Amino acid sequence: MSEKRLIIDQLKLNYSGIFHLNDLYRMIDSWLYEKGYDRHEKKNDEIVLETGRKIELELRPWKKTTDYAKNEIKLRIFVDNMTDVEVEKDGKNVKLNKGDIQMIFDGFLITDYENRWEGKPMYYFFRTLVDKYIFRIYTGKFSGNLAADVKDLHQRIKSFLNMYRY
Repeated sequence: MSEKRLIIDQLKLNYSGIFHLNDLYRMIDSWLYEKGYDRHEKKNDEIVLETGRKIELELRPWKKTTDYAKNEIKLRIFVDNMTDVEVEKDGKNVKLNKGDIQMIFDGFLITDYENRWEGKPMYYFFRTLVDKYIFRIYTGKFSGNLAADVKDLHQRIKSFLNMYRY
């Protein structure tokens, strides 16, 4: 079985105000494409309530770094009390969304994701030795790259949402 290491644990982003949800989705997709991640949508729920819409979205983008290791980001997006509003911008009425957003970012480094070293107990033992003494330098670099990617995505979304405040 592959080993899944937690590198970034629950990095949170909270926002309350006006935003455009479709533009937020497009920005996240373009960031994933730019960094070479494959998009995997695990959960997409929308509930319509009297106070507004409630949306839960879980994305699990992943990227192979080598044949032995891959990065996986777990992005959970919770939107509460989302309503549609019209805002005047440059003399034109623009339809936007208003509500509360909470995002939670987790970053995982998965090694031996194809289970090549799991066939026999001796292979598993050798994999443990190789991970501990030989590949330690490489997995450290992979962990650093994953942490940088998660923090970059967090910062990019934060900057995108702050554009709507002004």
